[in-house]
Amino acid sequence: MTKPAQAAHLAQLNVATLLHPIDDPRIAPFVQALDPVNAAADEAPGFVWRLVGEGESDATGLRPAGEDVIVNLSVWESRESLWDFAYRSGHLEVMRRRREWFERHVEAHMVLWWVPAGHLPTVGEALDRLTELREHGPSPRAFTFASSYTATDAAQHLPLVQPEQAVVPAQAVRSPRPESADKSAVV
Repeated sequence: MTKPAQAAHLAQLNVATLLHPIDDPRIAPFVQALDPVNAAADEAPGFVWRLVGEGESDATGLRPAGEDVIVNLSVWESRESLWDFAYRSGHLEVMRRRREWFERHVEAHMVLWWVPAGHLPTVGEALDRLTELREHGPSPRAFTFASSYTATDAAQHLPLVQPEQAVVPAQAVRSPRPESADKSAVV
């Protein structure tokens, strides 16, 4: 009897180097866009989870990649659900303005990889995948939309998650929702 395929979700990390401190008035339009974009992400089909700082509504205060670098780490049910949110929603308008707030990238700034359903990647894991992509190029372990691999391609690279370790309902791995839409988290 063959072992059933393990369900997988798509993790994504992107990093952006700020042109000015996050509280600088020149960055204010980006900061003001966070709540609506994050609220849309929370409601987007296929959204599973996103990183937020402890006691915060977003991840902009976390600086694991450098003092001037903000990170965005999230998990989605599929490549298509992440693509639709990133490129077919209000998120696209914010992306179009990124040069106003962030330095131009000279190396990979975004990485995708498959994780077992229920696994929430750590920032360290995510930064390791970005480093792997930068140093070795796309592979089933670390790739981009342009060099995409399927969960089947990546299956040998997925850590096994025991049933008691997995978070069963998809709702349980969603980021905590603030009381009002004004406090949504970064995506």
